[in-house]
Amino acid sequence: MFLIYFCYFLLGLVFGSFFNVVGLRVPLKKSIVSPRSACSNCGHTLHSSELVPVFSYVLQKGKCRNCGTHISILYPLIELLTGCLFVFALIQIGFQMELLVALSLISLLVIIVVSDLAYMLIPDRILLFFLLVFIIERYFIPLDSWWNSMIGAVGAFVVLFLIGLVSNGGMGGGDIKLFGVLGFVLGWKLILITFIIACFTGTIFGLVSMKARRIHKRNPIPFGPFIGFGGLISYFYGNELIGWYLSILG
Repeated sequence: MFLIYFCYFLLGLVFGSFFNVVGLRVPLKKSIVSPRSACSNCGHTLHSSELVPVFSYVLQKGKCRNCGTHISILYPLIELLTGCLFVFALIQIGFQMELLVALSLISLLVIIVVSDLAYMLIPDRILLFFLLVFIIERYFIPLDSWWNSMIGAVGAFVVLFLIGLVSNGGMGGGDIKLFGVLGFVLGWKLILITFIIACFTGTIFGLVSMKARRIHKRNPIPFGPFIGFGGLISYFYGNELIGWYLSILG
C-alpha cells in the first residue's frame, strides 16, 4: 500500500507543477501549452532537468541556473501541497468513485490559490471548466439527493451576491462564483460550513497580519486560499463537524 501512496504523491507533485502553470497563465490569458516555462527574470527556457517538481528547486537551491535569481517558494510549496492532498484523499476515501470528485475539488482549489495569491483574481474560465466537470461527476456520483447540489449552488451564489452588494464590493465576484461552484459539489449544509470556516480563518489572518503590521487595514487580502481551506475541511470533515455541533446543543 505504501507504494500506491507514494505513486499518488508523485502524481500529485506532477499535477501540482501543472497547476502552477495554469494558475499563473490563465489569468493573463496565456496558453498553458506554449511557450515552455522560462525564468521570469532572464527569459532562460527551462530544460527538462529544471522542471522536476520540488527536486529541481532543491538542487538549484531555489535559484535560476542561468542568472541566479531567486525562484518563488510558491512553486515547490504548491507541488508538495498537491502531492500531500492527493494521498490524503486516497487515504480518506479509498478507491471509490467519489475519489474522482475529491481529486477534481483539490485541483480546482489549488489552481485558485495560485491565481488568487499571484493576481488577486479567480478566472471565470477555470470556474466554468470545473463546473462542467463537477456536473458530470455529480450526475454519476450524486449527493444524497439531486436538489442538494442545486440548492447548494444557487443558494451560495445568491447569498454571497447579496453580501457583495450590501458590503459595496467587500466580496469579490470571483469569490462569489467560486462559492457557487463549491455549493454544487458540497451541497447546502457543507457550503455553509465552508463559508463559516473561510470567514473565521480569513478574519483571524487579517487581524494577526494587521497587528504584526504586515498589511494595512485598507489593503485587500486574497480570500481564495481561505475559501479553499474551508472547502477542503468541509468536504472531508463537514458532517463530523455538524454532528459535533449538534451534540453540543444536546
